[in-house]
Amino acid sequence: MLWLTEPLHYEFMQRALLGCVLVGFTNGFLSAFIVLRRLALLADALSHSLLPGLAVGAIFFGLAPLGLFSGAVIAALLVGVGGQLVARTSRLKDETAIGALYTVSFALGVILLKYARVPVDLNHFLFGNILGISNTDLWIIYLVGFLASVCLVSQQRPLLLALFEPSVAMSVGVPVARLNYLLITLMILAMIASLQAVGVVLSIGLLVLPAATIYLLSDSYSLMMWGGGVLGAAGASIGLLLSYWTNIPSGPAIVLVLGAGFLAALICGPRYGVLARYLRPRHLHGESLARWEKKTRADAPLAPQSTGD
Repeated sequence: MLWLTEPLHYEFMQRALLGCVLVGFTNGFLSAFIVLRRLALLADALSHSLLPGLAVGAIFFGLAPLGLFSGAVIAALLVGVGGQLVARTSRLKDETAIGALYTVSFALGVILLKYARVPVDLNHFLFGNILGISNTDLWIIYLVGFLASVCLVSQQRPLLLALFEPSVAMSVGVPVARLNYLLITLMILAMIASLQAVGVVLSIGLLVLPAATIYLLSDSYSLMMWGGGVLGAAGASIGLLLSYWTNIPSGPAIVLVLGAGFLAALICGPRYGVLARYLRPRHLHGESLARWEKKTRADAPLAPQSTGD
């Protein structure tokens, strides 16, 4: 049984576990809004657009966390705002414009990393390395998590109204556009905070899988938000320990653990799972009743139209 507690004897593993809990909870908490707002593809595009910012930060500031953080924020904002400008000044749709920009920026980032003053492993940025997390990284993750939690909890009611009934929200004075920008900004900050854990390529997994898993198990919005945070923290921690015991990269291990939970909910969910859908007993007269109601509606006489004199 010593192998269970062996990772906790090392300081770097203790720091990595704390980082996993913070990153997992922040992303899982935010993932409820990402799933409900259907921003998964935008999040994927913005996560890839972080690479040139990281490369520029490495060129000018080395591997200083604040330099990398600032470069990644600027790169993501340039791609996000640039996509909106291209869509407004051309016949392209938003997703097409952002897709074009993020692929170009990702390729540019791979090239710029060659000119960094410090030796940088591309896999470190692409897939993360939570074992190398520093105290500064932990502070950045903590501040981003605190900011995201405060903003989302304080703006929960207007955010929900803007998500489900945007026209009604606008009619009662809710700043829908500002809330959307706030959500995208928090999403970018959460992705940047996750880079050390899962990297550019896999950060979308932490932002989507927790809430998507809860969504397959429950209709409760509060459970999606808080349960997603707990599931994200637990999945990230288990993935880190699994990577230690099996000697595999930590970033892919974290996403695979969350992916396994999602797959289990998809197949075995008590209400919306695939097995429940096919094993649920059907009413013997359900199909006959449906056909009868359809036929009754088709045979019903049309209401006479009134004519003016």
